[in-house]
Amino acid sequence: MADVSYYTPEGYAKLKDELNHMKTVERPAISQQIAEARDKGDLSENAEYDAAKEAQGMLEAKIAKTEAIFANARIIDESQIDTSKAFILSRVTVKHTGNGREMTYTLVAENEANLAAKKISVESPIGKGLLGKALGEIAEIQTPGGAVQFEVVKIERG
Repeated sequence: MADVSYYTPEGYAKLKDELNHMKTVERPAISQQIAEARDKGDLSENAEYDAAKEAQGMLEAKIAKTEAIFANARIIDESQIDTSKAFILSRVTVKHTGNGREMTYTLVAENEANLAAKKISVESPIGKGLLGKALGEIAEIQTPGGAVQFEVVKIERG
C-alpha cells in the first residue's frame, strides 16, 4: 500500500491539474507523434517512431505514479492543525544553537516543497528532524557537514 500524502488545498489542486494535463494534453500529443511516425513507412528503421514509443512509455509511467500519489492524497484542514508540536503544514521557527540565527520554515508534502518560499518537505532531513518537536525542544539534524542542532522557538499554523 502506498503512503498517504497530505496536501494544502492549493497543492492538491496543482497535483490534480498536473495529472489532468498529462492525460488530456500530453497523451494525445504523443499518440499523434506515433501516428505520424507510423505513416512514414518501415517501423524497423524509424527512429521517430521508436522515440515516440519511448516517450509514450515514460509518460504512461509518470501518469501511473501520479495517479497512485493522487489516490493516496489527503487535504489537510489548516484550522485543525495542533500547534503544540511541529507537524505537516506547521510554520516552525528554529534557532541554530551554534550561531543563534533564526529561520522559519513551513513543513509541507514533498511535492509542495519550495525552498525559495521557505517550504520544506517533511521527507527532507530538516523536515524529518522537526516533525513532532515541541516548543523549546532541540532537533538534531544530520547534514553533509555534520550534525546541527536547532531549537524550536515558535510553532504556528502554516
